[in-house]
Amino acid sequence: MYSTSTWIRAARIGGLCLTLIYAGQLALALQQEPPETAVEQQEAEASGQNCSYRNDPQEVELRAYRARQDVHERVLRFAKGTRRAASSVSPDAIPRVNFIDEHIFDRLKAEGAASAAMTSDETFLRRIMLDLTGRIPTVQQIRDFTADTSADKRSRMIDSLLNSPEFNDKWTMWLGDLLGNAQVNSNRNLQFRGRNSFHFWMKEAIEQRVSFRDIAYGAIVSAGRNYDQSAGGTNFMVRSFHTMGPAQDTYDMMLVRTATAFMGMSHYDCILCHDGRRHLDTISVWGAAAKRADAQKMAAHFSRTTMAGYRTSDTTEYYYQSFLVDDARTGSYGLNTSAGNRPNRRPPVVDGVTINSYTPVYRDGKTPAAGKTWRESFHAAMIEDELFAINFANRLWKAMFGLGLVDPVDTLDPMRLDPNNPPPEPWELQASHPQLLADLAHLARGQDFSIREFLRVLAESSAYQLDSAYDGEWDITKANLFARHIPRRIEGEEFHDALMSATATLPPSRGYTVQGWGDLRLTRAMQLPEPVEPRSNRAVAQFLDTFSRGNRDTVPRTQNGSILLQLNVMNNVLVTERIRQNGTFASPFIAGLTRNENNGQVVDEMFLAFLSRQPSEYEREVSLKQLTGKSGAARNTAIEDLAWSLVNKIDFLYSY
Repeated sequence: MYSTSTWIRAARIGGLCLTLIYAGQLALALQQEPPETAVEQQEAEASGQNCSYRNDPQEVELRAYRARQDVHERVLRFAKGTRRAASSVSPDAIPRVNFIDEHIFDRLKAEGAASAAMTSDETFLRRIMLDLTGRIPTVQQIRDFTADTSADKRSRMIDSLLNSPEFNDKWTMWLGDLLGNAQVNSNRNLQFRGRNSFHFWMKEAIEQRVSFRDIAYGAIVSAGRNYDQSAGGTNFMVRSFHTMGPAQDTYDMMLVRTATAFMGMSHYDCILCHDGRRHLDTISVWGAAAKRADAQKMAAHFSRTTMAGYRTSDTTEYYYQSFLVDDARTGSYGLNTSAGNRPNRRPPVVDGVTINSYTPVYRDGKTPAAGKTWRESFHAAMIEDELFAINFANRLWKAMFGLGLVDPVDTLDPMRLDPNNPPPEPWELQASHPQLLADLAHLARGQDFSIREFLRVLAESSAYQLDSAYDGEWDITKANLFARHIPRRIEGEEFHDALMSATATLPPSRGYTVQGWGDLRLTRAMQLPEPVEPRSNRAVAQFLDTFSRGNRDTVPRTQNGSILLQLNVMNNVLVTERIRQNGTFASPFIAGLTRNENNGQVVDEMFLAFLSRQPSEYEREVSLKQLTGKSGAARNTAIEDLAWSLVNKIDFLYSY
């Protein structure tokens, strides 16, 4: 569609329009001490081959480093692709709004590091709208916000966004990613009705301001038919069914998925195969000492969970392939397996007594309370566990700041989190800011785990409102100081919605249908119930998949870029047809600009619509050169070329 000269013009306008992203692979050989005979024998007898450590020990051990490396490279990639002026100031020059700022700027001062300056109103508005709602501001919203001279306008904007319908859409997607809501899965399919009930259950929880504590209750403890929205939370347990193995494999998966999502402890997946020693020694103080038996006693909380399939051969029956989740009155975690997805479970002999099964024991020693189901007892112990509050705080911090205080967020080490009880040398506290994480966890508990109110505190801090441009010393060791705002590439759903908003166009077929949602047509990708949608338009789904949005099962959502992503943004018809002033999907916005004879106004409007800011002097000069002296079809083409350039500019692809 575009000539070579057009691409050159685009590159000049963008400064660095297109950045080809290569994922660097770290080659680091870690010498492993040979295992002891007992461990060697245990591994030889393993009936499953799913030990992530055994399969790739470097990947397990280097996850924290890779998280910082990803952030470091993302910052450099964005900085190189923009012409934004950078500055830095003394941490003492930044206003301290709340306790977050005290921790962040005191740390910077102690490290002798400068802080980025506070960000502009235009950048703040775009950032906060993307982070809280997944949407970019309209031209009028930008003008109104920048013209407002009141001191509290940022706080009022935060409040407005927290109470918007778009907030519900964005954070339903976040919760769906966390809890793994997907129609088709490698273990047990939810079917479209289960997926839908789970989606609307989560959306109602966000809309009704349900505490994250109660969301956890619904996911862990709920009983009922998984197609019913009132029991939508049961789909979390249905997703945890493990195929091709004994019941204990399912109990284990229920624990792993629960502990990962609500406690930030994915290492249970390792401990349920074998003791942590010789596997987690270099990663986790807790993990190195953890025993498989203790993990199995945790999993025993789920050993009375039942899932009865709906018995019918009538495929038109509403509850066809649904499940009734409930709790049995009897049952335990048997130690009698010689097949399945994990090493054999054999009864140990303790003081001359053979132990054939385990009953629940929480990791702090609590046992089920009388009158409660075992799942209820697990939830009651879990919400009192400080890990629940820390996990909540850490995950939301990452959602807003781009890097967790502990990252990866699912690798919390209980023995390295308490600033008042540090681990033995040579270990260090796990969080980049240990006391800040502890204070945030305390705040979360005091707010009764309100997602909105917790996000409000994060968003109102000066630390969140720092600029991403920074001229201070920067290397990978500085990534977790939060001296600057960490840019993030926008998600595929956000790109889609930003494109539709900027061009004032609709998706193909005037929206997407979702199985089980009737004739409703969705015009915003953020409203889709899972990342593999829209199934009603595979071309659009494949385009969105280039943004590494994952499938909530075997492939996680990531910030990974690719050449395929860049080529699609340049050439996909979803983009190219919406920046035209005529045609089937012609943009009313672009068409209106072609009728405006004032080139300066055209350039300003386009930068505001696509990038949410005014052009720099350089950008204005280069852009005007493309329009000056042209009329008719040639000018219309130049305007379309400018729109294409702005969509491909790194500023459009990133929240910064």
